[in-house]
Amino acid sequence: MNDDRPAATQADLPAIRERWVGVEFDVATFEMEPGRMVAWATACGDTDPRFIDPTHPDFQAYPNFTSHCTTHRVLPDEFPKIGPGFGIDGGKTVDCLGPIRAGDVLTGAATIADIYDKTGRSGTMVFIVQRMTYHNQRGEHVSTVDWKMIRQL
Repeated sequence: MNDDRPAATQADLPAIRERWVGVEFDVATFEMEPGRMVAWATACGDTDPRFIDPTHPDFQAYPNFTSHCTTHRVLPDEFPKIGPGFGIDGGKTVDCLGPIRAGDVLTGAATIADIYDKTGRSGTMVFIVQRMTYHNQRGEHVSTVDWKMIRQL
């Protein structure tokens, strides 16, 4: 991203939303390795054998496991400059739609799901929602992660 570009204004947001919401901009694959799945569940403090024992008959990834499976790009190429710097993490929402098993290969596709603004005591903040949808090797949609990036205008 070229930092010399002029930053967008609040008046530019409807056109930015129209142009970019729904645009897929990156795809990556992720192999579900049992060791990483166990480490994640353990770090989350879970003790349910379904998440920490690879020999359990219903062993699967912890529900928020896909929140760390990200593509290389945060925003599409040519996405407009909004505010100074890179923004802050506004949190993640994970929808677990089906079990993710050891050995599964997930394909994650990144899109811009929404762009909206809110004005408060600290000024106008722009929320850019990046959505990652994950499908396993059988084409089953197993997870969706929405990540909010917050930038100040």
